[in-house]
Amino acid sequence: MCGIVGAVARRNVVPILIEGLRKLEYRGYDSAGIAIINQKIERVRAVGRVAELDRMAGESNSAAPTGIAHTRWATHGGVNENNAHPHLSARGEVEISVVHNGIIENHEVLRARLSAEGYTFASDTDTEVIAHLIHHHVATGKCLREAVHLTVAELEGAYAIAALSTAEPHTVVGSRRGSPLLLGVGKEGAGENFLASDTSALLQVTKNVSYLEEGDVVEITTDGYAIFDADGQPAERPVIESQLSADAIELGPYEHYMQKEIFEQPGAIANTLEMVMSARTISAGLFGADAHEVFERTRQVLILACGTSYHAASVAKYWLESIAGIPTAVEIASEYRYRDSVALPGTLVITISQSGETADTIAALQHAKTMGLRDSLSICNVPESALIRQSKLRFLTRAGPEIGVASTKAFTTQLAALFVLTLVLAKLRGRLNLMNEQALLQQLRHLPAAMSHVLSCEPAVRHWAGRFALKQHALFLGRGVHFPIALEGALKLKEISYIHAEAYAAGELKHGPLALVDSQMPVVVIAPRDTLIEKLKSNLQEVRARGGELFIFADHDTRIEPSDGVNIINLTDHAGALSPILHVVPLQLLAYHTALARGTDVDKPRNLAKSVTVE
Repeated sequence: MCGIVGAVARRNVVPILIEGLRKLEYRGYDSAGIAIINQKIERVRAVGRVAELDRMAGESNSAAPTGIAHTRWATHGGVNENNAHPHLSARGEVEISVVHNGIIENHEVLRARLSAEGYTFASDTDTEVIAHLIHHHVATGKCLREAVHLTVAELEGAYAIAALSTAEPHTVVGSRRGSPLLLGVGKEGAGENFLASDTSALLQVTKNVSYLEEGDVVEITTDGYAIFDADGQPAERPVIESQLSADAIELGPYEHYMQKEIFEQPGAIANTLEMVMSARTISAGLFGADAHEVFERTRQVLILACGTSYHAASVAKYWLESIAGIPTAVEIASEYRYRDSVALPGTLVITISQSGETADTIAALQHAKTMGLRDSLSICNVPESALIRQSKLRFLTRAGPEIGVASTKAFTTQLAALFVLTLVLAKLRGRLNLMNEQALLQQLRHLPAAMSHVLSCEPAVRHWAGRFALKQHALFLGRGVHFPIALEGALKLKEISYIHAEAYAAGELKHGPLALVDSQMPVVVIAPRDTLIEKLKSNLQEVRARGGELFIFADHDTRIEPSDGVNIINLTDHAGALSPILHVVPLQLLAYHTALARGTDVDKPRNLAKSVTVE
């Protein structure tokens, strides 16, 4: 959600800013802009794609050694040029420009105060108050860094900002709280440094990055950089070499990032399970040095997550209770902190997030801590994310960068991590003997190969997708541990194809949703050969009796035969407890190819953002 790039150099930074924004397009946005300094601040802003901004910047011959750039996902105010970032405060001799990710909750109070002081607002956004506040402090004689520090002290809510001033034309200042921002350190002697909300934006110029902490203010110039903590004191933050490669965020031979990421899943699973693949046994140490001690005192589990990660958590509830025998509650993170809940001693709080910057999940974890729940574990794909830093234990999924808004490989690697956690807890609780442990570890080792086999169903799924593309509604059914997979399949279809899709536990058909079933309502069914298969077959008969057409993803030997109105794709032999990880793959492919057939923007669906860094 939204993206920031800032640069100070001894060369024209406009191409760097534009290319950085291109790398951040996956986060979701509806407008883009740049601000550069050439004696005065020059802005170029465009509604729509970065390509349009690039065209406009080229036509205006934009060039300068200092600049900031932004992709905006509208929150306050509509999608138009006036609301696009960067925002400007120009009064007297000094001009200030600002870009901002997040939401300023007290912007109305600040707007009223600044208006009374004579500042004029040109937008409907909460961000413009930041520009005017910084200008106010600069006008009193403060340098840009001091002005930013005084400004952020007045802000309530989440923010990552970058600001520049005509009074200091070779300086950019940034700050963060609750929204990601990192420093990019230029090559020694090059005289350039950078800011960005994501490492991918800076790979074109540097791989040396430093992750800012909550409340930090950073100043970059051609001579270097300086970081100050929330109290204004000089601070040292480690500079690391990012392991992210430029190749990892290129499309290669694929049409879309979502397709690429679906087919990267066997490798992502293998990378995530690397420590398990070569191990003869599993240990709590996979989750951190203190994990054994924490797990020994764990009496129940609370999982907090949003969206796709919530579906992964819902699968894990089945595993944790049936295999590890540990009571498990799953909460939508955005709801958890706004209700009165009971904090039980011995609770392990698990948070799940692809980015590790999901605002609702971070806030839910903080809320759990205030209730006395101190044992926390984060399952995340980004090693330096806020969620990882705030958790006692962690497990990195190692899925690699996920660019497509609709999560695929992040979801399956989360499931793999949660299954490993299940085995560890089951072993510590005496519910996993050596023979079963070895058998389940072997199933995990076979998982990448099994997933590769499932991916071979793509041509058959593509054929189905052509028929789905003509529909306006779809129903997804699953039973037991596969019900959350049905939820995930429905979410994927609605996210990128804009077809209204709902998912139900198949046993709930008679309790309402059967009223929707007719010849125009395709019904997608997950049919593993497990203990519920005969129950599921009865549910399928209920659909056929009402004229509904079935599209079934089945294990071999389910003895469901294709017929008029019954379409079947057989995937693989039953994978036991790991079956959900395999059965979600064809649902991802179905959503992808249906969206492709409908001509929607697969990687950047309307109204959605990749990283939801605001509430």
